[in-house]
Amino acid sequence: MKRVASTILAIALSLATVGNAVAQTQIYDSKTRKWIDYDKKKARQLYARNKQLPEAFRMQMVPFRTAEQPGTIIIDGNQHFLYLVQPGGQAIRYGIGVGREGFGWAGIVRIGRTAEWPTWTPPAEMVARDANAAKWAAGMPGGPDNPLGARALYLYEGDNDTIYRIHGTTEPWTIGLDVSSGCIRMNNDDVTDLHSRVAVGAKVIVLMQGAALYKGV
Repeated sequence: MKRVASTILAIALSLATVGNAVAQTQIYDSKTRKWIDYDKKKARQLYARNKQLPEAFRMQMVPFRTAEQPGTIIIDGNQHFLYLVQPGGQAIRYGIGVGREGFGWAGIVRIGRTAEWPTWTPPAEMVARDANAAKWAAGMPGGPDNPLGARALYLYEGDNDTIYRIHGTTEPWTIGLDVSSGCIRMNNDDVTDLHSRVAVGAKVIVLMQGAALYKGV
């Protein structure tokens, strides 16, 4: 337990150094040379105008200090980044959106399975309150309109599905934001790239300020 806690603390300190260029809900405006609030309205306007995310949330290689093995995924939910550890003190950094289901937990899990164009099955509480979700109570087939997007990586604790996922999205402008639904969402190109690089069984470390540690961690 102490060793795991020390690992999480060490990664958190590393991420604080790597990720301090982008605050939780702000982006850097190169024209005004100021940090500006990055809310949902502005995010949609920026995406519509540029047809892409702000530079900070685009896939890129960054320096990254960690004792974790290459192939490990480290998620910094507060800064809205997912890191895929690479050899030589590097990581591929992707922007993420953090949904309501992803706010309240942190810990160490693994990729239990993956899917291309996954089926989405809304939870019972969503089916009860949302008529559109109700028609997909038995599962919505994968496709461009599916909320899980192009790929999904299912997070397991041991042999048990945690219900948490890393997945694509039909709303790419929400990357970099806290959003109302989903777990850890990525734009479809990025989640497709991540899916091509990771293996089932890969270690996933989730950091989230104020979150409860996942059971067993």
